[in-house]
Amino acid sequence: MPLSTIQIVHQDAALLVINKPTLLLSVPGRAEDNRDCLVTRLQENGYPEARIVHRLDWETSGLIVLARDADSHRELSRQFHDRETEKTYTALCWGQPQGDSGQIDLPLRYDPPTKPRHVVDHELGKHAQTFWRVLERHAEYCRVELTPITGRSHQLRVHMLSIGHPLLGDMLYAHEQALAAADRLCLHASMLSLTHPQSGERLRFECPAPF
Repeated sequence: MPLSTIQIVHQDAALLVINKPTLLLSVPGRAEDNRDCLVTRLQENGYPEARIVHRLDWETSGLIVLARDADSHRELSRQFHDRETEKTYTALCWGQPQGDSGQIDLPLRYDPPTKPRHVVDHELGKHAQTFWRVLERHAEYCRVELTPITGRSHQLRVHMLSIGHPLLGDMLYAHEQALAAADRLCLHASMLSLTHPQSGERLRFECPAPF
């Protein structure tokens, strides 16, 4: 698969920052026919050393960083683990949230009976926290800025669903109207800030949502 659909936002000796398109896995799936993914495309097109540091869901687009050597991979992984990175997402959610901003503190866990979905579970779930802010209000939906403090799978999608505002085009969690309102999941990683693993400089990347 060519790199033509993949925008390289930044590259240097230590790292790559990519604008991942929607409907592309970050890493290979378990099945053999799921080998096509962001890291494989990079490795087969001039970046054989590229290593994944964090992931975006298959349907989610936007900024993702990959390391280009073992030391950079270790340091970037540590920054994500210790929550020293900053990430902001742009999303379209169904309906009108009460107020202009808020936070959601609801524990999440994977739900095998409805895989690959995740659910809120106050007994068995892992701590998860999201801040949200309304950017624009439209008749049936809002453009929101979402800031995950933790990095649980499907966190932003399940948290917004839990307050009654599923994301548009979400095949897993949206109800019929919200699903029909967009032709893709309207979730995009629009800002990523991290410390350069070699120079120690604080870097900030921005990438506007395509919806």
